[in-house]
Amino acid sequence: MANKPSFTTVDVLLPGGKAQTLAGGRSLLEISEEIRDSYPSPIVAALVDNKLNELTSIIERSAVIQFLDLTTTEGARIYRRSLTILLIQAVYDLFPEAVVKVEHSLGKGLYCEIDKKPELSAEDVAGVEEKMRQLVNRNLPIKKRRVTLSEAEQVFSRQRFDDKVYLLKYWLKDYLSLYSIGSLEDTLYGYHVPRTGLLQKFALEYYRPGVVLRFPDEKDPFTIPTFIQQTKLFEIFRESGKWGTILGFDTVGAMNSLMEKGQSPEVIRVAEALHEKKIAQIADMITERREEICVILIAGPSSSGKTTFAQRLRTQLLVNGMRPYPISIDDYFVDRKHTHLDESNNPDFEHIEAIDLPLFNEQLLRLISGEEVEIPTFNFATGTREYHGRIIRLEENQPLIIEGIHGLNEQLTRSIPRGRKFKIYISALTALNIDRHTRIHTTDTRLLRRIVRDAQFRGTSALETIRRWPSVRRGEERNIFQLQEEADIMFNSSLVYELAVIKEFAEFLLKKIDQPEPEYVDARRLLAFLSSFMPLEPHDVPSNSILREFIGESCFFEG
Repeated sequence: MANKPSFTTVDVLLPGGKAQTLAGGRSLLEISEEIRDSYPSPIVAALVDNKLNELTSIIERSAVIQFLDLTTTEGARIYRRSLTILLIQAVYDLFPEAVVKVEHSLGKGLYCEIDKKPELSAEDVAGVEEKMRQLVNRNLPIKKRRVTLSEAEQVFSRQRFDDKVYLLKYWLKDYLSLYSIGSLEDTLYGYHVPRTGLLQKFALEYYRPGVVLRFPDEKDPFTIPTFIQQTKLFEIFRESGKWGTILGFDTVGAMNSLMEKGQSPEVIRVAEALHEKKIAQIADMITERREEICVILIAGPSSSGKTTFAQRLRTQLLVNGMRPYPISIDDYFVDRKHTHLDESNNPDFEHIEAIDLPLFNEQLLRLISGEEVEIPTFNFATGTREYHGRIIRLEENQPLIIEGIHGLNEQLTRSIPRGRKFKIYISALTALNIDRHTRIHTTDTRLLRRIVRDAQFRGTSALETIRRWPSVRRGEERNIFQLQEEADIMFNSSLVYELAVIKEFAEFLLKKIDQPEPEYVDARRLLAFLSSFMPLEPHDVPSNSILREFIGESCFFEG
């Protein structure tokens, strides 16, 4: 009896928890055509047995498939990456001699600079956007080809991508995947959508001297958010760019080259000196207004280095003859049984109403009026506020210094007039790029800091830290980012060399995450990202560095 022909089947996990068995032996793109109506937005990639795949991948064995549309974090990331290569191709078509540099997020978009002569104009930006739409309407394939590193070097040299050539020396694999829409071949170190026709939603905003590439987010994949002016944030990024000029590099490949030549101690010293100089300048600004400022507020997202910054600022203020007194907002939590609940009915400790605002403001007013006040202590074991005779009275030249996520929110210190407060926003706004077309996400820098810190000091695995990260990010969006322009000054806590140091700490932790775990995708992405860095030993990192808050041996903390 003849054997019956066999065929491969795959199980597709659909939104809402349903599953459907379909024929395999074909591309993910073909499979996705059968179930695309089950998804709220265009499908751009897939997880195959929890491993990220492009839609052009052929599935030749039985597998569990979960398609990713624009409502997923990874799907949105792939969409933005593909829009970026579309922008680069459009600029190249119109201005062959121009140099594109993808810089940083800004106003719910991505700020890029286009270096050309004459200088970029609003008319040029309109022309680039029209060219991008033409490429989208033609529904061109985004082609992919695997090349040897020597061939990649030839391609990049021909296209004047010297920054990418530098990076190839440290590339761990013996091949590289190049993508192209037209004549330009590029790699943004990640997957892309298969065709330009999927890139329907975008807009360009002229923002001299560059342009903001705008796109939808996961919450609403069909709407481009309103552009938000962020003048102070933009200026702090520009300052970071100047720091890159001082250090002599702005890409990872160029930094690796300097470190290979033995210049890493000097890179560390200069980066740390830039931090110290900026902190001293902030202290001088406060000192000039010492007669009016009675409260210094320091706010920023998770793992931005707020605690070390507060200590270093205090030191600089002491040098200036001021003696700031630190108060912890955590001591003013309401009793746990009264804590505000989130949408899942769990205690929301990041909500501003988790703080006893009436008591906090009453004691602030009494303190700045020169009264003696008994400060509470919050017992995290029992979830209650306690008093242990901690009595303080402020003296002359002794402002309060308060660090916490709600520092920029006027509600926190509503009893204090705005003119008597000095607000500082701190975040790790990475100015270093992988190469000119591939930026380093500020969020990834902070996540890696947190992974390393939580493993060392809180006994938390990388798996748990990544699992909690979306919740942390939601709290930041709600409590911090929308208020950052309220700050009197911003401080960029990123250190240009830090990921080279963090690399070996983080890699060990990330490699422990197994493929069946949902967090495996993020772990692999972060490992691929870190592979670009030449590792750097931490022995030259000073004990007062913000980086020490995460890797250990800080002079400000025990352990």
